[in-house]
Amino acid sequence: MPHIQNGASLIIEVLIGLFLLAFILRFLFQLLRVDFRNPISQMIVKVTDPALKPLRRFIPGLWGIDLSSVLMILIVGAIKFYAITLVGGLQITPLQALFFGLGESLKTICWVLLISIFASVIISWVAPQSYNPAVQIVNGISRTLLAPFRKFIPSFGGLDISPIFAILAIQLMLTTGIPLLMQGLRQIGLV
Repeated sequence: MPHIQNGASLIIEVLIGLFLLAFILRFLFQLLRVDFRNPISQMIVKVTDPALKPLRRFIPGLWGIDLSSVLMILIVGAIKFYAITLVGGLQITPLQALFFGLGESLKTICWVLLISIFASVIISWVAPQSYNPAVQIVNGISRTLLAPFRKFIPSFGGLDISPIFAILAIQLMLTTGIPLLMQGLRQIGLV
């Protein structure tokens, strides 16, 4: 029986996780102003539009943030966590699933940003003038993300060290910020 639970958990993790990743990418593309004419961006839009278009009728954007995407990230994250705990034989409330889904979604966002920064650094060494759609997305995410760090951190002889500080900030969020948030939610009884 544990083998079936492990297999079901894996299927849920992968399928719902990919759907969650699509909504996270859609949100990040809008937030970081990634080119939506890119074929990969268009694919993400086609995957997420059926769920987002009806929500946008009722949920407006706020300060350039697509709140319908944020809501879908929370819902899909909660569904993923709730389904995995049910397969594992545990009982949690939908509110607990929502907050655990929030924590998991924040971790996924941090990992997407980390991977984008690492990939852009490697691409800048290997193929700096590449016009591959995936490279353009990675560069679009990292360029916007690194811009505040580049304002305050000078390059040394053509060597840009701002990715080091951005990676450090994201790692602090992963190792300290998100766990503190979850601990705070536990203390007030929400998780």
